[in-house]
Amino acid sequence: MFATLLDSAPTFVWGVVIGASLVVVAYTAYRRSRTPKASLGDILRRHFHNASDDQIEVHSREFPYRVCVDAFQAITDWITSNCRVQAFLGVPVTDSFMSSIGIGSLLSPAHEGYCYRPTAIEFDSFDVGEEQPKQCVKHALWLLECRGRNIAVLWTSVTTHAGCGFQTKLLLSFAHVQGDPSNSPVQEFYGHVERAIASATTYRGKILSLETSSDYRGHCGGIVVHRLKTVARDDVILPDSTVRLLERNIVRFVEQRGELAKLSFPTKKGVLLYGPPGTGKTYTIHYLIGAVPGHTTLLVTAEQVGMLNEYITLARLLQPSIVVLEDVDLIGRERDGMEVGRESLLNRLLNEMDGLRSDAEILFLLTTNRPECLERALAARPGRVDQAIEFPLPDEAGRRKLVRLYAAGAAIADEVVGHTAQATQGVSASFIKELMRRAIQFHLECRVDGDQVRILQNDVDQAIDELLFAGGSLNRTLLGADGSIASEE
Repeated sequence: MFATLLDSAPTFVWGVVIGASLVVVAYTAYRRSRTPKASLGDILRRHFHNASDDQIEVHSREFPYRVCVDAFQAITDWITSNCRVQAFLGVPVTDSFMSSIGIGSLLSPAHEGYCYRPTAIEFDSFDVGEEQPKQCVKHALWLLECRGRNIAVLWTSVTTHAGCGFQTKLLLSFAHVQGDPSNSPVQEFYGHVERAIASATTYRGKILSLETSSDYRGHCGGIVVHRLKTVARDDVILPDSTVRLLERNIVRFVEQRGELAKLSFPTKKGVLLYGPPGTGKTYTIHYLIGAVPGHTTLLVTAEQVGMLNEYITLARLLQPSIVVLEDVDLIGRERDGMEVGRESLLNRLLNEMDGLRSDAEILFLLTTNRPECLERALAARPGRVDQAIEFPLPDEAGRRKLVRLYAAGAAIADEVVGHTAQATQGVSASFIKELMRRAIQFHLECRVDGDQVRILQNDVDQAIDELLFAGGSLNRTLLGADGSIASEE
């Protein structure tokens, strides 16, 4: 038995050694896991060679959060051209309301036992109207060496009160140890960011609206880029006199803007498009947007009038620009009975349109279905609205063009076009659009597979009956029919 133990001794000894080694490794890993990582304050102090607080100089500026894409690109370019990156760190932010982290707070002792430590770097995704969204950091700290000086740049955000609501702003902080002011890059840094924001290359010339939350694709809320269908001039079905008036006041005005400016005429303009619902006001605006290339277009809906100040600021930044306010009567009606909040929005709109900055290259395109409800100061005073243009219900010639336009790829005989145009007196363009879609539906129900899609007179008659009579008077109102067809029947 003793001999057997001796024979197995080497194996036993090696087992003890290996077991002891594993215990040491596990204990070391445990101790390391229990040892706190260096805080961001410690990292910053080492970066600044343990300079005292009164030697560290911090500069901070706030920018609208909607300029994140241009600002981030500007910072990235500036760092690439001027600095050597020593570290790029994520900053922990709890997203607690009305609070933010600054370089000063990172350097200060921990509050209530919490110590800021580096985290993974998080990114937000922004839709800029390109194939791929742009990525911007959410909260990050750059530790840099620039021209022999160590500097730090902090990117974060802060939410503050703005009127009756709240506004999130981009907060940029720049820190360095005090030294020769002539060698300080702080002014150069902020100047580079400001010029990038002013140029706004990311959004200039695009069709935009403002949003307050993330979209369904997960992109960060802010500026949304729209892709509108191109509308050709021949597809604008309006009286020739109306089209000429539109083009003189918008297309020709833009072409002549430079000469007008030399003669000290204002380079901004307000045009009111009015008429019954469904007469093509929005459709025509899409044509006008394409007819004045190089303009940034801002689409303001009735639900977004609370952000009017932001829209006007963006229009000035991205000029030459077009501000489209749909259903302006919702903020521009008579003042009697108007609540204070909406009256202030109306006053801001009037002030912007009344020539506070006559050199602003901004076109205001306003639409309304109820011109009689607009305040007289908005509808009549020159300098606020320079031209009101009526969009009438289409005449018979216009209805013929609309029937062919909305028949799309389906064949339709001339006699069917003529009969449909005569039978639809007093309807809007929107009505004819829905009429042709409904007629095609009736045709598809009876079409033999493989036959050409051809709109027949019976298809149109069934569609008219369903739209004007089966749905009742409310359906006629919704589709923009004045009831004349029903009375004739």
